[in-house]
Amino acid sequence: MPIARPLSQRVLRSVLPAALGAAVLACSAATAAVPERPRTGPGATAVAARADGSGHAATLAAMRRIVASGVPGALAEVREGNRSWYGAAGTADVTRPRLPRPGDRFRIGESTELFVATAVLQLEAEGRLGLDDTVEHWLPGLVTGHGHDGGRITVRQLLGHTSGIFDYTRDAGFDRRFRGREFTRHRYDVHTPRELVRTAMAHAPRFAPGSGWGHSHTDYVLAGMIVEKAAGRPYAKEIEERILVPLGLRSTTLPGGEVTVPAPSSRGYGAVHGAGAQQPDDVTEFSSTALGAAGEMISSAGDLDVFLRALLGGHLLPARQSAEMLTTVATGTDGIAQGLGIVERRLSCGTTVRGGTGSVPGAVSLVFATAGAEHTASFDLNSSAPAAGNTLLLEAEFCGRSTAAQ
Repeated sequence: MPIARPLSQRVLRSVLPAALGAAVLACSAATAAVPERPRTGPGATAVAARADGSGHAATLAAMRRIVASGVPGALAEVREGNRSWYGAAGTADVTRPRLPRPGDRFRIGESTELFVATAVLQLEAEGRLGLDDTVEHWLPGLVTGHGHDGGRITVRQLLGHTSGIFDYTRDAGFDRRFRGREFTRHRYDVHTPRELVRTAMAHAPRFAPGSGWGHSHTDYVLAGMIVEKAAGRPYAKEIEERILVPLGLRSTTLPGGEVTVPAPSSRGYGAVHGAGAQQPDDVTEFSSTALGAAGEMISSAGDLDVFLRALLGGHLLPARQSAEMLTTVATGTDGIAQGLGIVERRLSCGTTVRGGTGSVPGAVSLVFATAGAEHTASFDLNSSAPAAGNTLLLEAEFCGRSTAAQ
């Protein structure tokens, strides 16, 4: 989704104490058949890691580098086997400076796709829908016009972004509402899924169904609507009862019409008033109905780690559906492939990681893991950031390289 431009280094220097470039660590141990939330506080068991970030020095350096580039704060949570590491740099709140903390909630944007795809594949495993069902079968008359034809587009193509459907966030009028001063005027606008799809239908498809790849938020708005038709209840309720409750993901929510991020949380920042502003603009609050099933969810680094470990560890999907999810297509970007709701990245050291990324006004999130989910890492940045920052963090954590090209 379009987000405000990164904050200037000059602006950040005027509001952030230099001391907030330091990092904080917390470690704990936890072992279970289904991954448990890492324990913190008095009952936690410490593992061998020093306060200087030994073992994750490259990750800590990458986070500091991102903060120095103008992002107010960065948070990381890493799981390796039964060990956890937390790292933070910068501040969670420029008006009341403090380090980002484990447990802070943030908007996860397009990482919502991982949860939606999981729910769709669970329904498929139960025989309640088919991946090769057409959109027209489930949502008759909705995907049509300007060359769109829901009768030629399958559920599988929605989940893998091979449908060719126009991305409604690329509509000039919609995009404008999320940039600069227009964001201030429209941040609380309420949108319905059908309205978002109608916006997409006013444009021609990007390509014929199945003939290419192109990320489209419209794909997952439609996927959420299909979940509701197949299950007979809101897609949010399906995700809650199928994933959040069984895994104990208490920091993860689907806000619907709520505009706030529940505490504890970091604030999100963007350049609403332009580069000359005296301090960054707080863009934390807005109506996530602008994204819905394409990116509305709120979570924490710990919850994302637990979820991805469970997903890749085979605790959420049968083997056949897991194989479907992990079957990828090329995206046109070297080293990046797309599965059903999941992204696969091949790093410079030869390691392949799977997971998701998300960006919304005031937040960038990443959650990735190695093939067997023995090593997972979640990150939150509380401002928009260049996509190369994602590569920097993943290269640092999974390859131990703090100087990856930006």
